[in-house]
Amino acid sequence: MNQKPTGIKFLFKFLLQVFQGALIGLGAVLPGISGGVLSVVFGVYKPIMELLSNPLRHFRTHVPKLFPYILGEIVGFMGVAGVLAFFLEKYPAPSVCLFVGLIAGMLPSLWKEAGLCGRNRSSFLSLAMAMLAVFTLLLGLGAASVAITPGFVWYLFCGFCLALSIIAPGMSFSTLLMPLGLYTPFVDGIGHLSREVLVPAGMGALITIACLSRAVNALFDKYYSIAFHAIVGVVVAATVMIIPFGSFQSSTRSCMVNIFFLAAGVFTATAMEKWNAGVST
Repeated sequence: MNQKPTGIKFLFKFLLQVFQGALIGLGAVLPGISGGVLSVVFGVYKPIMELLSNPLRHFRTHVPKLFPYILGEIVGFMGVAGVLAFFLEKYPAPSVCLFVGLIAGMLPSLWKEAGLCGRNRSSFLSLAMAMLAVFTLLLGLGAASVAITPGFVWYLFCGFCLALSIIAPGMSFSTLLMPLGLYTPFVDGIGHLSREVLVPAGMGALITIACLSRAVNALFDKYYSIAFHAIVGVVVAATVMIIPFGSFQSSTRSCMVNIFFLAAGVFTATAMEKWNAGVST
């Protein structure tokens, strides 16, 4: 008699994790969203980094736990991304507001996790410096108007940016590629399984992960509070940068619609957080 509720709880937890993984996969391809940010707010960033930094050592312990997230990421990246990309193109402001709400709803748990090892002056300093760095970088890229011709080297760079968006939360690869005119050809190439795009991009991503993942993981092991508060700063700054402030001022109707989707995102994130807490007990 006691097995049935346990089975239902397990199923809900599995489906919730797949859904969260799908959002991470979507965040990896949709403009202005960072898959790394979503992996942080869903609490799987650190185990992902541990797996990437030493896959042989952590394969047995981490892959079973991360499997539903990985499955969801594949679904989100390859399957659902096209559908939500349509909504982002057709209804950009409400769609982005929904994602902003999701991230905002997860910030309290993210802040709590950042303080697991305590907070000090260095923690708050790293948070402020990370926010300043992200604001400076994204505002600078937004002000730039550089157009280039895609090729092997540039797709190698695209792979670097894609991996960086996983390793460094808040660094949405679309934010880095769109000012250079590389985002559309890169995503189109992935969608059509073009070898001219996939080969150099895969090389760039693997090289980046191999070179940076261990360093980032070691940073967390030695300076957890400083590193995690820096991530909080990145998440906050990157989220602020994608808020469609202009659409709030265009009309009362659009303002109300955006507020509705912001609230829906916060509500969904809060509900997912409660489910996570409920099914893990």
